[in-house]
Amino acid sequence: MTSTRRLAPLLAPSLLAADFANLQFEIERLAGSAADWLHCDIMDGRFVPNISFGVPVLQAIGRHAKQPLDVHLMIEDPQNYLAAVRDAGATNITVHYEACPHLHRVIQQIKALGCRAGVALNPHTPVWLLEDIAADLDLVCVMSVNPGFGGQAFIPNTLRKVAALKELLVDSGSSALIEIDGA
Repeated sequence: MTSTRRLAPLLAPSLLAADFANLQFEIERLAGSAADWLHCDIMDGRFVPNISFGVPVLQAIGRHAKQPLDVHLMIEDPQNYLAAVRDAGATNITVHYEACPHLHRVIQQIKALGCRAGVALNPHTPVWLLEDIAADLDLVCVMSVNPGFGGQAFIPNTLRKVAALKELLVDSGSSALIEIDGA
């Protein structure tokens, strides 16, 4: 049986678009907006070719944010940072499929910390790779651009990928949300 449940979209603006020189002001301005979550991209310069911010900045964001923090770890060895990210204020923690050789273990670690657990897929990664873990996920983040840089053009295949992901989630009985990141 397929589900016809339709959720209202959630809005999670990326703090990478904020003015970092006025980050507190930007976060407080978002407190009065329609934003449901604040999306925080953490990049290490190794998994992706850019560096954003780390746990100390995330802690500062958490002190001022009214919305839950949706933390997207675009880093190698994310399992080494899960507790620190949660302690900094994360409600959702998303790791990349491509960065986790033991994905099930990492998802269980995130859940044990009391956070929603998500997996992000790079544009070239097929959704069927999530078949065995879909039921354990709270969200799946589909990258509509190659991670690590802003200003890229939307990859049209993302729409087909989202449709395939929805089918996989319904077939597995998963209630995971679908998140689209980029462009």
